[in-house]
Amino acid sequence: MDFATGKQHDLIRDKARAFCDQEIRPYIREWDRTGVFPHQIVQKLGEQGFLGLCIPETEGGCGSDHLSLGLVCEELERADTAFRVFISVHLGLNSLALLQWGTDEQKQRYLHAQAKGEKIAPFALTEPEAGSDVAALQTRAHFKNGVYCINGEKSWIGFADIADHFLVFASTEPSLGKRGITAFFIERNTPGLQTASIDHKLGGRAGNTVRLFLQNVQVEEKNRLGAEGEGFKIAMTALDNGRFTVVAGAVGLIEACLDASISFSKQRETFGQPIGKHQLIQQKIADMVANRDIGRLLYYQVGWLKDNSTRCTREVGLAKWINCRNAFAAADDAVQIHGARGARIYEGTEEIHQILQTEYALGYRQDKPL
Repeated sequence: MDFATGKQHDLIRDKARAFCDQEIRPYIREWDRTGVFPHQIVQKLGEQGFLGLCIPETEGGCGSDHLSLGLVCEELERADTAFRVFISVHLGLNSLALLQWGTDEQKQRYLHAQAKGEKIAPFALTEPEAGSDVAALQTRAHFKNGVYCINGEKSWIGFADIADHFLVFASTEPSLGKRGITAFFIERNTPGLQTASIDHKLGGRAGNTVRLFLQNVQVEEKNRLGAEGEGFKIAMTALDNGRFTVVAGAVGLIEACLDASISFSKQRETFGQPIGKHQLIQQKIADMVANRDIGRLLYYQVGWLKDNSTRCTREVGLAKWINCRNAFAAADDAVQIHGARGARIYEGTEEIHQILQTEYALGYRQDKPL
């Protein structure tokens, strides 16, 4: 395995970082405050070629490898999660599924525009009562007189309010469980399709998260992706692609926490010196450094496997588990370093009390009558 990045990879990382510095960081606080996704970013992402990563040039993309996709996702999440999520949904879950499973006519109709950012295309699998248990989805599709009639509800669907068309999963044969699931492309203006935003989220507020309602939605047979009953396989391969983008993005989040923590640790002083001189703060920063580097190796490995056409469901699952857990740990430590807490900071920080208890245990400190 060769995980070395070449000159082309360095260029795309620099290009993505420059894009984030110019187009996202100056405005993200306002976008996060208002909770509105900046629609104009999609066109700019397309112009940079970021929405055509891993898509062949013959299909409207730029023909890059998966490591390039990972590097872009890392940089986008380093700026803000919402924009990496857009890449995950639009490219990872939708476009790459269409590339693998779509007909030539479907690719011509949808994929070329998606790769250029001219059309927005989300992935609608999750339901109020069916998340991890995909086989339990309740959306139904009945075929009659040459069309499918679809009824159901989807939830937590990224960017559905601004989508041009949707990749929707429904059961065409409920008795078959997961083997009875089928995938469809549904146009935005199809009668019976409605969306409703999920507002006031705890995080990712600059992103668009939506409920999708389908009431007697009529879909032509040509808009079915794959054969009847192949929806579960399509969804699983799409989720592997989506997980890869999440894995790479998690490294960007760790990097952002590390950048902020290093800067603050050099400025903030306690006991007459920068807090970066204190060993417990150094330990937190060291953990971030280690987890960032481990995380990169994990997603580099998955990218290598994908570029060599090797199934990597186990490897990408491991990387998602480890990298996302470590990203949350980095965020927790960064908040602690910045002193942005209540009870865990005032009346003595956790670090101070940790030292005190160690000194009591070692006999270096004893309570005396006041």
